[in-house]
Amino acid sequence: MNVKTKRTLLWSLGIIAVAIIGYAIYYFTAVYNQIGALQKTGDASPFKNVPTNTVAAAAPPVWTGTEPVNILLMGVDSRNSDDGEIPRSDTMLVASLDPVKKTIHLFSILRDTYVDIPGYGENRINSAITHGPNTAMKTVSDLLGIPVQYYVYTDFQGFIKLVDAVGGIDFKVEKDMHYTSAADKHVYDINLKAGMQHLDGKTALQYVRFRHDATSDFTRTERQRAFLTAVGDKLKSTTSIMKLPDILEQINPYIDTNLSTDDLWKLASVAYDSNMSGSEQLPPNDLLAEKHVGGAAVIGVKSEEKLKQFIQDTLNKNNTDPIPVSADGKNSSSGTGSTNSAGSSTSGSSTSPASISGATSLSGSSSH
Repeated sequence: MNVKTKRTLLWSLGIIAVAIIGYAIYYFTAVYNQIGALQKTGDASPFKNVPTNTVAAAAPPVWTGTEPVNILLMGVDSRNSDDGEIPRSDTMLVASLDPVKKTIHLFSILRDTYVDIPGYGENRINSAITHGPNTAMKTVSDLLGIPVQYYVYTDFQGFIKLVDAVGGIDFKVEKDMHYTSAADKHVYDINLKAGMQHLDGKTALQYVRFRHDATSDFTRTERQRAFLTAVGDKLKSTTSIMKLPDILEQINPYIDTNLSTDDLWKLASVAYDSNMSGSEQLPPNDLLAEKHVGGAAVIGVKSEEKLKQFIQDTLNKNNTDPIPVSADGKNSSSGTGSTNSAGSSTSGSSTSPASISGATSLSGSSSH
């Protein structure tokens, strides 16, 4: 190889190296900036009109890489809400991350569960968010007996944007689904056929919203958890990771969270290395109680103590270590659980870092 050829090769390698370094700087800067913008403040916050005398926020844990973290994921249907009004959450999930066991467990809370909302009396749990995210986190923490340190909040459009940003999801629809609503001018009609198909944002929204089954909201929450697992798998793909700055930019306007930029970076690294260990409906069927309040049917809990024990049993399966206890005397941990799906198992499937901020995009799941 002559000197001229060597110089040309060295220049080429140098240009490639500079390009790679330049892209890396752009990539991490863009991701960092987009993550930082997820936490809304002032007039940009959907909770700007929440009174200041609401429940105080629980202090997030000092992260050492070993503490379990619980995140409340809330999706709302804001179609008929007035400007500044906070709609009830239509989807409520808790993602429990265990950085030691490298597992993530999902709990979906039935929205009509009748509970005590601190400072506001008894009501359906989906009304807690109307008093602000701190009240919602406190309500869920009290019910489940585990500390809920973070929340992520979004709506219909956030979910549509997320699915479209990752290029859609290949998913098996287990049966024909059909529902129409003149009240929505047929914008959110549901018309899906059974079978494996490619769902874009709008058709995916139809899938996670459908609840016209014999078991209504029970089956719907199963679908949502199964679809969320599929979204996590897609987000973890190499293609989606390369597109992460664009994905975050697409969903950013529709997401609010109390996760700081540093929090998200740390939790994202844990989530990327973790597997979905299972998912559960809350309350589980054997703890459900039929209840009527003011002539309306709601879901009661037969025993909140047994529900808390169910959470601990689920999170600590195959774990002989002592159950951590929070400062207020309540158990706190996360870990493995069972499987649940709409035609496929969630056990052992992967999730992704971006799914933490995008997970709650399973929002506005009411068909009404």
